[in-house]
This record gives sequence, C-alpha cells and structure tokens, in this order.
Amino acid sequence: MTKKISLTALFTAFAVVLSYIESFIPITGIPGVKIGLANFAIMLALYLLGYKEAILINILRIIIIGAMFGNLFGILFSISGALISFCVMAISKKINKLSVITIAVLGGVSHNIAQLIIAGFVVETYSVVIYIPVLMISGLITGAAIGILSDIVIKRINTVFSKIIRK
Repeated sequence: MTKKISLTALFTAFAVVLSYIESFIPITGIPGVKIGLANFAIMLALYLLGYKEAILINILRIIIIGAMFGNLFGILFSISGALISFCVMAISKKINKLSVITIAVLGGVSHNIAQLIIAGFVVETYSVVIYIPVLMISGLITGAAIGILSDIVIKRINTVFSKIIRK
C-alpha cells in the first residue's frame, strides 16, 4: 500500500512537471492545440499503477497546475477534457486487442472533442466546430507520439520488472 501511494505521488509530480514544461513549448496560434505531455505520465500510471491511481493523478495534476498558473475556468475546462479522455482510454484499455498507441490516440482525440463541446456551451455558439479538423489532426499526431513513447517505456519497465522477479 505504501509503495502504491509513493508511486502515485511520484507520478503526480511527474505529470505536474510535464504540464509545466509544456507551457513553455509554443505550438501554434490555434487555441486548444497542445502536445499533451502530461498524458505520458497518465498513460504510464494507467498501465503500471491502475485505473484509480491514474485518474487521481490526472485530477491532482490539473488542480495543482490550475492553482499555480491558471484559474477556475481553466481548471474546469481541463478537467472536462481529462475526464472524458480518461474514460475513453480506460474503456479502450479493457479491449485487450488495442495497442497503447491506439489508446493514446483515442485519448488525445476525445480530449479535444470534449473541450470543443464545452467551448460550444461556454460561448453559446456552434462556431467552435471550425476547429474540429485542426484539433482532430493535432489529437492524432500528439496522441500517436505520446502513445509511441508510452509503449516503449511500458515495455522496458515490464522487462526490467520481469527480470527482477525471475531472480
């Protein structure tokens, strides 16, 4: 139990640091386009710690970053995308035939869709749909990149743990 709490805290700190680093990376002038670096920590937590820990890490990261650098509106916007994205990834993970990369792509795309829906409600207009193509492409690209990185790290960690267990 202590080990899981410690790992959850470690992954939370990792996700917060990745979110902070991402704030310094300029992507484009298009609102909503982000790399989603923190999703790397969430993917690792999902596969290495479990569902409960991964969602807790995701929510804590958003609250911490929002409290340090954002506002309540930003926190609510981020949580909406993160919760939908996490639900999609968690359900997708239960389908054992889907790869880590596919699950990360589904997470990136669903995050963008959720934020567009929330933006539509907030601004009370459907004009936000103009961003759909850009956000879908960015979700595919960034989701694939995070998925590839996550897949490599998860396989290496599992290999190391299996060697330790066999000794």
